[in-house]
Amino acid sequence: MSRVEHTIDVDVPVRTAYDQWTQFETFPRFMEGIERVTQIDDTTLEWHANVGGQDKTWTAQIVEQTPDHRIAWRSTSGAQNAGIVSFTPNGPESTRVTLDLDADPEGPLESIGDALGVLERRVKGDLERFKEFIEGRGVPTGAWRGEVHGSQVDRS
Repeated sequence: MSRVEHTIDVDVPVRTAYDQWTQFETFPRFMEGIERVTQIDDTTLEWHANVGGQDKTWTAQIVEQTPDHRIAWRSTSGAQNAGIVSFTPNGPESTRVTLDLDADPEGPLESIGDALGVLERRVKGDLERFKEFIEGRGVPTGAWRGEVHGSQVDRS
């Protein structure tokens, strides 16, 4: 499994950055290759992507979600991946967003791409586009302020 970590400073308050990230169905607007994300329930996401010309689908489970701090997930079917995105205040109008992703390349083409740093460049580009997206809007498209800790969901 390959591990990629990238950090970017976003010029919006931590609540704005976090709230936007909870709007998973907007990910295709700034994540390369992601065609659709469907939120099935509070913790289940269905992903559809095009990776190297191949259609990929997978289901991911959110295993931890703490408002304004972090979101952690792991795939439960399809393309194997897991990760954490964390949000750290960097002043009143700035947030440090760190994405730590583990992904398992499938097949020889993805393994070659992984060796050439394709995943690392994609993560970096996705975070740069997220920065442009949220800074350009200034406000999130929505928010979910609930918490997830393992199988426990608090919607308050």
